[in-house]
Amino acid sequence: MYDNTTMRLQMDPLILSALREDITSEDVSTNSVMRDYALGEVYLIAKEDGIVCGLTVFERVFKLLDENTVVEFEAKDGDSVSVGQKLATVRGDIRVLLSGERTALNYLQRMSGVATYTSKVAKLLEGSNIKLLDTRKTTPNNRIFEKYAVRVGGGNNHRYNLSDGVLLKDNHIGAAGSVKKAVEMAKEYAPFVRKIEVEVETLDMVREAVEAKADIIMLDNMKHDTIREAMEIIDGRAEVEVSGNVTKENIEKLKDLGVDYISSGALTHSSPILDLSLKNLHAI
Repeated sequence: MYDNTTMRLQMDPLILSALREDITSEDVSTNSVMRDYALGEVYLIAKEDGIVCGLTVFERVFKLLDENTVVEFEAKDGDSVSVGQKLATVRGDIRVLLSGERTALNYLQRMSGVATYTSKVAKLLEGSNIKLLDTRKTTPNNRIFEKYAVRVGGGNNHRYNLSDGVLLKDNHIGAAGSVKKAVEMAKEYAPFVRKIEVEVETLDMVREAVEAKADIIMLDNMKHDTIREAMEIIDGRAEVEVSGNVTKENIEKLKDLGVDYISSGALTHSSPILDLSLKNLHAI
């Protein structure tokens, strides 16, 4: 999913769209002070501690503006970085360095923020066999970047999109009429290679999901004691995912329940950026 070819196919159109958003006709500020080509360089500096992620995307922004731009990295995705650390030197047409700066940093800061927050949450699950999952609660048109960042931070990806797996949520169940009917219809329609996951909110729904032979049962927004009861009902007959307002502040309380997965939308929708900056631009 995240090999170089796949990333290039996915990210180039998205990065170009972001650049077009920032430069509709010209970069007036840059063109005011730089009328002609001049070779220069600028340094990528960490302004806080964290996990860096998105360096290839950062580089690609400048390459799409001018393929002759050179980026020399002193760090790689997944590295822990600290305040003041130099992560890269970007060298090329000063006009390109100025025009690409904000878009390149927006991607890098966002992805590094997701990786940093995910790493903190994943550490809270150390010592257990629970897999930390993300969700589809991602920034529109940035899913490939944010889900990659989750993996760099030590998390795992849930389904990538609606074509990637069967997850019957409350409104699917409402549309079908019941948990049992929704699972039956999914088993009839979906390819046999797809696991059927169903979201449940009550113990009665848990029982119905077990009887319908769902492959994965998602316990949504349940209290700790209710999850424990649900685990007794399921009794190993399905994999179990816990979801619903899971954050860094409360995830550790779920470690002792014996579930297989914990998913957290906060990994992508609530992680703060990691502060990074391009500094000391100068001609060479």
